Amino acid sequence: MTEHRFEVGFIGAGNMGEALLQGLIQSGHDAERIAIADKSAERVRDLQARYPGLQAASPEALAEDSDTLVLAVKPQTLPDLAPTLREAVTRGQPLVISVAAGITTAQLASWLGDGTRLVRAMPNTPALVGAGVTGLFAAPTATPEDRDTATRLLESVGRAIPVADEELMHAVTATSGSGPAYVFLMIEAMQEAAQSLGLPPDTALELTLGTLAGATRLAAESDEPPAELRHRVTSPGGTTERALQVLEDGDLRGLMRRAMAAAAERSRELGQ
Repeated sequence: MTEHRFEVGFIGAGNMGEALLQGLIQSGHDAERIAIADKSAERVRDLQARYPGLQAASPEALAEDSDTLVLAVKPQTLPDLAPTLREAVTRGQPLVISVAAGITTAQLASWLGDGTRLVRAMPNTPALVGAGVTGLFAAPTATPEDRDTATRLLESVGRAIPVADEELMHAVTATSGSGPAYVFLMIEAMQEAAQSLGLPPDTALELTLGTLAGATRLAAESDEPPAELRHRVTSPGGTTERALQVLEDGDLRGLMRRAMAAAAERSRELGQ
């Protein structure tokens, strides 16, 4: 196998690119073997100041001289960017991991070359605090070793969950990729409702965040399904039952289904 200067090269140094490189460095990877390329020279300098030893190079140099190349750019950018990397990818033969929503491995192969070893991943923003969850799909061109490499990289910022059918990556995007925004909206709504009942803003936010964090941890660590946990909180004729009836009457479940279906559809559109 070709000897490369960089273990991992990141094209795109936005929040997700930084979260991944930060996770790698914090888990013991040598910053001098990690490199970034970004259209903003100021952003590159800022990251190099915060992560001593971090390298910088052009996208073409990273494509040719990295063991693993991470495409951490917006999906709208790839149709123009990826074809410019084709020759460098052919020479360097890196494992290519794309975190661009909606872009299929078939599209990536058409831009980068049919033999390119490809993994498609959908991380989410809690990766910024090491609590991300990533769905990933390995193209047939990727080897078992490639899948392990991609999994280890993504596990540096949380959990990585494989998906056998690439079509399901749209559902992954709608569930975990966009999911943090649904939770943030719930936080906003609960805080505002608590304030309307008279609680000070800081108290309302602290109670809301603590409740959601605790309930999520309980659901994750319990052997009981969420429906049973909900049932245990809901005493007949009590306050929780009254509140849940309002949510059910407002078709909360239907709203969530429609919202996630819209996200999945947009994911498909981005890939066209």
